[in-house]
Amino acid sequence: MGIQNWSEDIILVDMPQEPEIGDELNTITEIARDRGDCDVVIDFSRVDIVTSSSLSKLLKLRKLLADCGHRLVFCSVAPATRGIFTITGLDGIFEIADDKFVALASLQMIN
Repeated sequence: MGIQNWSEDIILVDMPQEPEIGDELNTITEIARDRGDCDVVIDFSRVDIVTSSSLSKLLKLRKLLADCGHRLVFCSVAPATRGIFTITGLDGIFEIADDKFVALASLQMIN
């Protein structure tokens, strides 16, 4: 699994390719729900495509985090995947950073 505690309040996830994304998102959601006090950065550098099922799970994770006052940040999103977010209108909902370091820095500056 590519889930690690980056800091006391940030979880970093190296997202696998489909079809494993769904299982990984379920695990991340459980961790975030149990902890209740963390931001999540998801690195999409290994992801080529995102299914509608995975989009739904990403939205649920974002809502869970937002309801607790925390953030979900994506990074290293491939152009094709970014296109999926744009076409579905989710690019305005999800926070997307260029790379892992920019995503982590943005969270640490606010925390």
